[in-house]
Amino acid sequence: MPSSSVLHWTWARFNELGVHALYDALALRCRVFILEQGPYQDPDGADRDAWHLLGRDAAGTLLACLRVVDPGVKYPEPSIGRVVVAPEARGLGAGRALVQEGLARCLAAWPGRAVRISAQAHLQRFYGELGFAPVSPQYLEDGIPHIEMLHAPA
Repeated sequence: MPSSSVLHWTWARFNELGVHALYDALALRCRVFILEQGPYQDPDGADRDAWHLLGRDAAGTLLACLRVVDPGVKYPEPSIGRVVVAPEARGLGAGRALVQEGLARCLAAWPGRAVRISAQAHLQRFYGELGFAPVSPQYLEDGIPHIEMLHAPA
């Protein structure tokens, strides 16, 4: 398995993804969010109002992806969500690289803006290490404890 340093990034709006990239992203999200974590409605309508970041290995296999929903759609700030790493790529730094790349893309798209995330509560330390701070009490989303966190502009 390649390290996260050799992931090749694609950053595209929903309409620019193409059917194959969209299929790959939805298949990975389904594999992790629905098969691993339990059923819920993954396509929630926000994908159309979002940038999508896809990380592929040298062979073109999608190993990591997230979406950044435009400000004003879910929250006043741009929001990172649907952060997912393929099981075979976990523990190699792909998740950290994915979120760091997503934050960099947010900074480029919305300079000076904070970025919000609805994080699974057990990942609070991970996101905290990347500069996110909790801004809400825990709550249940799709039966999983979550917490809102904010990455303040530098």
